[in-house]
Amino acid sequence: MQIAPLPAPVRPDPVRDRWTDAMRLAIDEAALATATGDVPVGALVFGPDGTVIGRGHNEREAVGDPTAHAEVVAIRQAAAALGEWRLAGCTLVVTLEPCTMCAGAIVLARVGRVVYGAYDDKAGAAGSLLDVLRDPRLNHRPEVIHGVLATPCADQLRTFFDAHR
Repeated sequence: MQIAPLPAPVRPDPVRDRWTDAMRLAIDEAALATATGDVPVGALVFGPDGTVIGRGHNEREAVGDPTAHAEVVAIRQAAAALGEWRLAGCTLVVTLEPCTMCAGAIVLARVGRVVYGAYDDKAGAAGSLLDVLRDPRLNHRPEVIHGVLATPCADQLRTFFDAHR
């Protein structure tokens, strides 16, 4: 008789675990993008008090705007909700690592923290290809928490691209 080894225990991750519920909301937001043929990326901006003040999903195809990435849409909505462009103390939760454009918008908006799910080794600007968010030459560097629910975030994208190939 052979006994199978016990699965390795799942260790708590106090840095990432606190963001899983927020990332699930971002995954739900990303799903809205597919109705218009947009890549399913979702983003939420949480205010300093933890309430959602901005949300967005990719809308490039829907509105014909190359800057309509989920992060930019959510940042614009959050700035409107606060009545100012500085998002100090806010957290952006996004299903895919921000690109260079979005990383620039995050820095310029003074977002305090960025939490992302899937890595983007082709266009990621938060550690994969580039690291704009933590570049010491810039005047603002948000805290970055990566890999929150990375597998479900990547699976959502993979499913989309598999269907469009």
